[in-house]
Amino acid sequence: MAEGHAQFAKRIELLGRKHRKMQHGYVTRVGRDGLITVLPKRGKRGFPMRGLYLIVLVFFGFKAFTLAAIGPVTYNERLSRMNNGSSLEQVGAKMMAIDPVTEALAGLTGPMMR
Repeated sequence: MAEGHAQFAKRIELLGRKHRKMQHGYVTRVGRDGLITVLPKRGKRGFPMRGLYLIVLVFFGFKAFTLAAIGPVTYNERLSRMNNGSSLEQVGAKMMAIDPVTEALAGLTGPMMR
């Protein structure tokens, strides 16, 4: 009797684990013998490229907006002050430097009023 209960408890545990996996979606398949089986969907793996593209787009948009808002002269003055700062500020100045993409995006928006 105890052995039967242990097998039953193990089966309930396996079903609970499968049910938790199926909360994120499932796929049904029909085998060669006509038996329909329900399997949990596999999780997506890999690096989220869409998120990376969004971060890069927002970064260039921020740079372009800042350049258009304060103008290239003031922007370059602030970058030169950052170049004279700590090593972290110097890295920031290199990342925030005016590049062709930023310049083109800032040219699309035009100068902004303060």
